[in-house]
Amino acid sequence: MATPQTQDAPREPAVERAERRAARRAARLARQIRSFAGAHGGAVDGSLEYLGQRGTRIVLVGADGAWGDLVARDQPTARRAVELAGVTVHDQFSGEPAARLRTGPYEWRRMAGIQGPRRGTP
Repeated sequence: MATPQTQDAPREPAVERAERRAARRAARLARQIRSFAGAHGGAVDGSLEYLGQRGTRIVLVGADGAWGDLVARDQPTARRAVELAGVTVHDQFSGEPAARLRTGPYEWRRMAGIQGPRRGTP
């Protein structure tokens, strides 16, 4: 008679290694998020934006209106990182966090598509 597998059954070493790597990535991102929060007023709001095969972007807005972003390899890693860092995650990047966001001249030039002087123009 065969015995059923229990939850305590040993796992494949490759699966365990992958899980440990994912946990380290999330912890590293969480440290970076906490550092950003400390430099920009303590409280941070965020949004997770799916980038396809490239991963998931974590957009952060500090209490002082400064913003930044990080890219996680996948959605679960991004979710775990913001959870570890204590970020308030919003489904959409709108409302209060978007209103608090400050943009500078660099961002305005980038949004306007102006990257620098073009060749052949005065």
